[in-house]
Amino acid sequence: MNWKTLQQLVPMPGQSPDFNACLAAFPQLELAKTTPQNPVYHAEGDVWTHTMMVVESLLAMPDYQAATRAEQEIVFLTALLHDVAKCSTTVIDPVTGVIGQPGHSRKGALDARIALWDCDVPFAAREEICRLINVHQVPFFALETSRRGVTPEFTVRELSWQVDIRLLAMLAEADIRGRICPDPQRILDAIELFRELAREEGCYGQRRAFVDDHTRVKYFRGAEAHPDYPLFQEAGSRVIVMSGLPASGKNTWVEKHHPRLPVVSFDDARTALGLKHGKNEGQVGDYAEERARELLRKGEPFVWNATHLSKLMREKTLNLLYKYHAQVELVYLEQPRKELLRRNGQRDTSLSNKKLQAMLWNWEIPLPMEAHTVRYEVS
Repeated sequence: MNWKTLQQLVPMPGQSPDFNACLAAFPQLELAKTTPQNPVYHAEGDVWTHTMMVVESLLAMPDYQAATRAEQEIVFLTALLHDVAKCSTTVIDPVTGVIGQPGHSRKGALDARIALWDCDVPFAAREEICRLINVHQVPFFALETSRRGVTPEFTVRELSWQVDIRLLAMLAEADIRGRICPDPQRILDAIELFRELAREEGCYGQRRAFVDDHTRVKYFRGAEAHPDYPLFQEAGSRVIVMSGLPASGKNTWVEKHHPRLPVVSFDDARTALGLKHGKNEGQVGDYAEERARELLRKGEPFVWNATHLSKLMREKTLNLLYKYHAQVELVYLEQPRKELLRRNGQRDTSLSNKKLQAMLWNWEIPLPMEAHTVRYEVS
């Protein structure tokens, strides 16, 4: 399976989707046929029935028909995969019998990323699909103050730095039209108001503009600020934060582009402490963090070289850096699976290919608003 084959799944105007071909392309979707849903919100039945209804609703929408072919490919594949992880996240309350699929959006983005990576889907298209899956339910409730306590304006501004809100709203509308639930018009109205708010904010089809990168970073990290008015930036270190799976080429990149900068590295910390990969990781982290603090206190530039694979892992590093007013450039590197495993097999490392592949289940690509600058270098 490759990207060209996946593109052929997207029907041309006037054609119907070939759902058998879709199932062949993504075998995990076969499990959707026997995955139940809460009948209150999905009276149509199982996940696969819902998925087909969503796809058919999407194809009938004027917004979809007016989209470019590239946009149609993205939103079609997103609709096809938006509930791909419901099969692995389904829980049924033993007392009430209530069915739920907690975390299926985040898990679905991870499942889709791995499947699309192995199909050589271009990075930008792949990540748009995965980000859309991750937030596909947000427009239903975007006009309410979120569980995080943020305003609707914050929500649309943040979303605009993750996805194309036009495609997100299109997907959300198809998701509601492709199910049998109480009062669907109420949610469709909420989605339309979500569109209007994004238009008012100037981020319908584009990112919300910010007066500068520093204000943007501080705003998305919770500072009381407005996108149009700059915040004062205190002096601090300039830090390159590396991100990527093991064997993706981080060391080589650092040696090529910043050979003179000090490097904070978990691998170096393990060597200094005489530890193998996966052993006493807390001690390794403390050692690297103390080295970073020394450089941050002096205001010196440096590279922080680690996998930083999940958002949680990156957040711990970024919290420290921003505490010291650092200016951060996040550099993400990526290789195809075959090349990663080849490289890792040739390295003198205690990290086996099996362990490396297990790390894929924490594989979250940096988002554009996580740092002052985010670079994606993908082979």
